[in-house]
Amino acid sequence: MKRRVLLRTGAVAAVTVATGFGRAAWAEERKSIRIGYAISKTGPNAGGAGITTLPNYLLWAKDVQDAGGLELPDGSRLPLEIVEYDDRSSAEEVVRAIERLANEDKVDFILAPWGTGFNLAAAPLFDRYGYPHLAVSAVTDKAPDFVKRWKKSFWMLGGGHDYAKALAAIMADAGKAGTLNGKVAMVSVADGFGIDLVSAARPAFEEAGIEVVYDKTYPVGTSDFTPMINEAKASGADSFVAFSYPPDTFAITQQAQVADFNPKLLYLGVGTGFPVYAKNNGENATGILSLGGIDPANAANADYRKRHEAVTGIAPDYWGSVITYASLQMLQEAIRRKGLDREAVAAEIASGSFETVLGETKLEDNQLRKLWWTGQWQNGQLVGIAPGDRAGASQLVLPRQSWKKA
Repeated sequence: MKRRVLLRTGAVAAVTVATGFGRAAWAEERKSIRIGYAISKTGPNAGGAGITTLPNYLLWAKDVQDAGGLELPDGSRLPLEIVEYDDRSSAEEVVRAIERLANEDKVDFILAPWGTGFNLAAAPLFDRYGYPHLAVSAVTDKAPDFVKRWKKSFWMLGGGHDYAKALAAIMADAGKAGTLNGKVAMVSVADGFGIDLVSAARPAFEEAGIEVVYDKTYPVGTSDFTPMINEAKASGADSFVAFSYPPDTFAITQQAQVADFNPKLLYLGVGTGFPVYAKNNGENATGILSLGGIDPANAANADYRKRHEAVTGIAPDYWGSVITYASLQMLQEAIRRKGLDREAVAAEIASGSFETVLGETKLEDNQLRKLWWTGQWQNGQLVGIAPGDRAGASQLVLPRQSWKKA
């Protein structure tokens, strides 16, 4: 595959990806299928987007091109033309880029941005311009309402209450067993993800009989968590929960080690499932909990992980990566069945059953519900532990080991 710049204006740059053609043709006779997206290639969200989302877009594009293009209902295939914008980690740039993709670039389909807040900002635009919206990296309890408002939107990571209830149940069971003291200190980022998770966690903890002794929200861009860590350490809680974004997750982990803060249960947010998280923290990652996880015995997932790293040069994360790729497989198969009619493709995604790297995949009310709600770092992998009755679930290990000194 080769990549060349088509245009550069202001904060965003468009590129095309093409294989086997001397030029990207867009004339009276259709010779390609145009796919567009806005992604955070720079700014604070670039780390998350560059692990979970963009590599899967590139992997999928290569897989499609290697197969001769996207297959249409008549059996013919057309190569992809990719139009990409850097949203610079700005919701305003996401909006501008999607408007440009729809109005100026006139792409056939638009792929979702990274992050809960950006997907919430983008959803009305996808609906306005008639595009299916496969919102993978978005956690929201409002998904059931959103699918009624935006009928071609699809929400793939569940809601805050799913993750919060699973965590509360783990903590409650550990409290009954005498492993934990029933008190939790909690911090959350003041963005769509953190707001959704903490809003669900407060009632979930109360219902489970867990006392929240510290509850602090911090602004996006915070880098010094030492005051919060010290306050949580002094709170008497032996569980610490952070609904955090990647830069925060990495900073909290390092600063907790410096402060010698050793909660028996440590649960961190987005970024915990990145392979680099375990690489950076070594044995100290062991026992840490987060959202997501994998079944390490799942052969299809294992094969996907190998291909992902071989093609992109980086390993996928242990949460949204495989779901991102599966969503693209669903889009690809819906196009094969229904062609380029966006209404028909959206209806097929909503009602159809698809064979993906997740196995048989079918949405319920435009939502993916078969997910790992809690994972734990064990033996160098973030493995799924909840739902505990799901096939492939690993056993929870508590209490977490204390930090090992370098």
